[in-house]
Amino acid sequence: MPLIPLLPIFHRFNRQYFDGLLVKNSKPIVSVRWSDGRLRNTAGLYRHGRKSDGQKVCEIVLSSPILENLPQSALESTLCHEMIHAWIDLVLKVSEGHGQNFYARMKLINSLQNQFQVNIRHQFPVPVKMPKWLGICPSCGCRTPYKRRVSGVACKKCCDVFHGGRWHSSCVLTFEPLSNISNY
Repeated sequence: MPLIPLLPIFHRFNRQYFDGLLVKNSKPIVSVRWSDGRLRNTAGLYRHGRKSDGQKVCEIVLSSPILENLPQSALESTLCHEMIHAWIDLVLKVSEGHGQNFYARMKLINSLQNQFQVNIRHQFPVPVKMPKWLGICPSCGCRTPYKRRVSGVACKKCCDVFHGGRWHSSCVLTFEPLSNISNY
């Protein structure tokens, strides 16, 4: 499914499942957008707060890499899930993850229609990120694959055996690209 405009779906769901409360003066009180391609581990998110530069943010972001090739029901389920989070935060003014308010609204929405099901966790296929680095302990030679280089990480086994379970600089892993190593 190519990326489709989200606002018409948002407005329809707002009317159907949220009593129109996520819109004020014909404008959504939360922005809704597709991700720029970097949201790859979850289908969507709701965030409300301030950015590091102090600018306010209140938005629902849907993952274009995950949702673009799935049926529209996956998009609708994810958008509705994130709208429940926004409704709890902005309308009910409650700080809650997947608590009683979330479950009650999810159950209500699922009972009112059968085009999609809102769930706590999606089961959509998420691309697996392969390790690119090999962390090597200079003390015991243990080799562990990593997706990224991690500064200051030490071999737990060596720290436990030689340093009473405390981190020690002699056990800090060195990293080599996996492409340089045939058998790890």
